[in-house]
Amino acid sequence: MNVPQAPPDVTSLRRRGSALAHNTLRNFEQWIAFIAPPPRLRILRPPLPVIAGAAAMLYLVVGVMFRFDAAGTAWARNLAQGVRDVFEEITNFGLSGWFLFPFGFILLGLAAIITSSLSRMSRGVLTALAARFGFLFLAIGVPGLFATVVKRLIGRARPFVGGHDDPFAYMPFIWRPEYAAMPSGHSTTSVAAAIAIGAIWPRTRWVMWLYALTIMLSRVVVLAHHPSDVIAGALVGAAGVYLVRRWFVARRLVFCPRDLRAYPGPSLRRIWAALRQGIAGAGASL
Repeated sequence: MNVPQAPPDVTSLRRRGSALAHNTLRNFEQWIAFIAPPPRLRILRPPLPVIAGAAAMLYLVVGVMFRFDAAGTAWARNLAQGVRDVFEEITNFGLSGWFLFPFGFILLGLAAIITSSLSRMSRGVLTALAARFGFLFLAIGVPGLFATVVKRLIGRARPFVGGHDDPFAYMPFIWRPEYAAMPSGHSTTSVAAAIAIGAIWPRTRWVMWLYALTIMLSRVVVLAHHPSDVIAGALVGAAGVYLVRRWFVARRLVFCPRDLRAYPGPSLRRIWAALRQGIAGAGASL
């Protein structure tokens, strides 16, 4: 004879879910409280070579605008339609969501499973992992947000707006997509991702830079940007990662203050062990 099962205790499930949500929010509050206050200004102050390099890049952007923008878009327009169709697919991989969504979900998951019931080792491993993905999220998201706002304030026209190409057509402070060319958001995201991910995992640098250069080229090929737009985007991405990295260095998070290299991360064996313990604890709470 089948014995009817008791219905789940809805009140108990809600209570456990509320506890899990509360733990997640508490972890995020602690993380934000730790990294939000401004560090010592001398740590954030860029050295002279960095300032000189940024000035040289700005000079390069202006030079490319005058010398190569019109020629670059003319070259792209004369490419075979099949080539542009391929790059139309490639360029979509320069959207920030490819990085921000998975990194954000990882941070959310870590915030949910890091509890005081974990062993000290597991808490340390998962917290170190959260710091790394927190850096990646901010290093890609912050310059991307900056580019999104600034490009609409600058108001540079995209190639062939109005049926003809004018590299010097501007409509500042207008929030229209066709006048949001400089800096390129895809270029900002791809270069920021290449530098940030390469800083955490140096062996990936060549792959990430190949990705970034391909995305930058695609923005010119699909006639979404002039060459100077993608160079400006690369500059914004690089500067954004530099500032976020220095922000973390000031708190001795992820990177060593002496040489700016990433601290050695936990091994995969320890990560899996900590994740299993954390997931088991979160599952038991539900």
